[in-house]
Amino acid sequence: MTALSPQVSSSTYPSSDGEPVAETFVHLYAMLITLEVLRQYLSGQRAAVLGHQFLYYAQGYPKLRVAPDVVVIFEVEPGGRDNYKIWEEGQTPAVIFEMTSKGTQEQEQSFKKTLYAQLEVQEYWLFDPKGEWIAEQLRGYSLQGEDYVPITDSISQRLNLRLVVENTLIGFYRPDTGEKLLIPDELVQALQREQQRVHELETELARYRERFGDLTE
Repeated sequence: MTALSPQVSSSTYPSSDGEPVAETFVHLYAMLITLEVLRQYLSGQRAAVLGHQFLYYAQGYPKLRVAPDVVVIFEVEPGGRDNYKIWEEGQTPAVIFEMTSKGTQEQEQSFKKTLYAQLEVQEYWLFDPKGEWIAEQLRGYSLQGEDYVPITDSISQRLNLRLVVENTLIGFYRPDTGEKLLIPDELVQALQREQQRVHELETELARYRERFGDLTE
């Protein structure tokens, strides 16, 4: 992005406007789960995943900002930020998710869609967890030239993941293996199952040693 001329101090780029983060708990939960799953998925890579933080896209014009629900940016330092200024980081977001509703659909279909295309965001995903206006709940768009075209196979080429609607959440799967990226609750359950399996193996080993002795002796 080309830097603009007005001199504005960093303190004039606020990180909050006092507005609610999400319209409902369902939208908030979908946003937080998407944020955490992608953050874990990209751990160890030079990438940042941000959630509902101001994205400033014109230096010197702090009113020109938007707060996407989930943003993935590649080739930047990992970790959180209070806000994201494109001209400072040197990278435009690669993928943006918006948790949409009937009340926000007009803005997300017109203003945001046009803005993200102008900023050259490569993929734009709309997720309607309540199915208020998107019958299939999830729609993806890929930037082709200056415009977005629908993604028809539910594959995020930029993330290398297949997206699946799972009730009020987005499920993320590796397209090559079919492996699902587990959400925090599923990770806890998987850990508990593994701990139970280890306990059962240790119990079985103790019985074996009691019966046959320690074969290492």
